[in-house]
Amino acid sequence: MRFMIPAAAFALLTAPVLAPLAVPQSALAQTSTAPATTPDAGAPPAAAPAAPAAPKKAVGHRMSLPKRFDLANVTHDGHLTKDQATAAKWTYVTKNFAAIDSAKKGYVTVDDIRAFSHAQHVSHKKPVPATPATAPATNS
Repeated sequence: MRFMIPAAAFALLTAPVLAPLAVPQSALAQTSTAPATTPDAGAPPAAAPAAPAAPKKAVGHRMSLPKRFDLANVTHDGHLTKDQATAAKWTYVTKNFAAIDSAKKGYVTVDDIRAFSHAQHVSHKKPVPATPATAPATNS
């Protein structure tokens, strides 16, 4: 019985990984050992199997800043406008656009975003409390 619990846990954990490797039944039917026949001239051609779904785009916080900036900056001029940030659903830049664009240029650059992010990180960092000096022990 002690072996069954780890084996069951392993099976449950590996099932999602192995599922894409399983061969669909339609593929097995096509590779049967029946003799090949020529299709009828009047019969419509068989439909192609459905293509697998396209992988989702990487989540924004998993991309590097320059990569995300390049994807959002559709004009590729190095200047990201608020409209471009909104269209790219980059909420961090959209919400803080006025603060990032402190020079009021109407656009931000990678360096502007990096500097703002660094300043925010530093300002939110909690200071390390100083250790109190220990009082000398007194023997009474």
